[in-house]
Amino acid sequence: MGNDAKQLLKDLGRHQLVDGYPLVVDLDRCHGSWIHDRVNDCEFLDVFTCFASWPLGYNHPKFKDPEIAEAMARASLSKVANSDIYSEDLCEFVDAFATHVTPPGFPHHFWVSGGSLAVENAMKTAFDWKARKLGRTDFHDSVNDLTILHFKQAFHGRSGYTMSVTNTLPDKVGLFPKFDWPRVHNPTIHYNLDGTISNDIAAEEARACAEIEAAFELASANGTHIAAILIEPMQGEGGDNHFRTEFLQALRNYADEREALLLFDEVQTGFFGSGKPWFWQRQGVAPDIVSFGKKTQVCGIYASNRINEVEENVFERSSRINSTWGGNLVDMVRCRKFIEIIVEEKLGEHITRIGEHVMSGLRSIASDTNAFKSVRGCGSLIAFTFDPAEARREMIAALFDRRVIALPCGEDSVRFRLPLNFTLEEADELLSRVESCVPLVTRI
Repeated sequence: MGNDAKQLLKDLGRHQLVDGYPLVVDLDRCHGSWIHDRVNDCEFLDVFTCFASWPLGYNHPKFKDPEIAEAMARASLSKVANSDIYSEDLCEFVDAFATHVTPPGFPHHFWVSGGSLAVENAMKTAFDWKARKLGRTDFHDSVNDLTILHFKQAFHGRSGYTMSVTNTLPDKVGLFPKFDWPRVHNPTIHYNLDGTISNDIAAEEARACAEIEAAFELASANGTHIAAILIEPMQGEGGDNHFRTEFLQALRNYADEREALLLFDEVQTGFFGSGKPWFWQRQGVAPDIVSFGKKTQVCGIYASNRINEVEENVFERSSRINSTWGGNLVDMVRCRKFIEIIVEEKLGEHITRIGEHVMSGLRSIASDTNAFKSVRGCGSLIAFTFDPAEARREMIAALFDRRVIALPCGEDSVRFRLPLNFTLEEADELLSRVESCVPLVTRI
């Protein structure tokens, strides 16, 4: 660790694009919710958590247990193809995930490296299911008439299929070939500072449902078939956009009535981010397939028994969905330990309380200053909106100056992604630093 940190960044820039944060992380000195920067020899309060992928902060003391240290070391020395070569570490991980994380009624699992590939394999599962529903079982049958219905302001990834359903910023998917699949209005909730709904959400949902019905009618007229309805139960990059339970139930009904699968993309929201194992459990509308990643370390999907309506589905037919590694064994060992800690320390309940405390504090700051609005979220997933939108950029910069790393989302919002073990003291420190960023001219 003797190399000059600034020189390290310069050397890195000779070989790759270096457009991230201007710091070099000292992993030995990071602790809990604090990132230690070698460039300035200081600490940043981390409410970025590597795009919501790092659930318990840094150097959790329970990772010093000899058992987990030995398992991590053992898994790191061999990179096996988990889909075909089974180890005790794999078995222990799958059992922990299925027991403590997967909801009842979802017997099928698939593991892969990368959230985008998790979403893509959920889509492939739906395509296979719909093709077989249509009586197409010959692998030479054309299925180019199968589509995915998705929503505006969605981010599902950057792989082949997922680029066709991602539409947040043009530079993420522009100049790449994409499928012209049906895209409909996303009826997102706007919030008052007391947490109640401020917009005519029933009208927004009616517009979305009309567009969904029109998409199914057009598909019927032109000989195409909607294999699945794909949605993030809370759109992250698109703006931390929330939906009512009534709308998610309407999607459930459309999927059942029109013989399509309902896919929930929980890559950003899942694994206790909302306080529950899965965001959809807060509203009680169950999908058919859930894609996950980020906090889970290893990515993948879990699916319900509805997949069993067709014979030789992708969970029965060998190698229909697969990857060389079937996920990474080191990630699986790490995830198993995360599950153990989350369960032992009741971190789902903990982050629910902490999230409410942070949102209450943000609403108080907003009420006193008029600096931002529409504070929203649950658990570790929190956001607030700026008007004018340009003020969002100023807030992000001011927070970084005060050594807080946060993220933008949508066109005008800031999002926090708290570690699940974020403390009350850290929550109050975060609120203090947010308040110090508010321009004096906005104060009443």
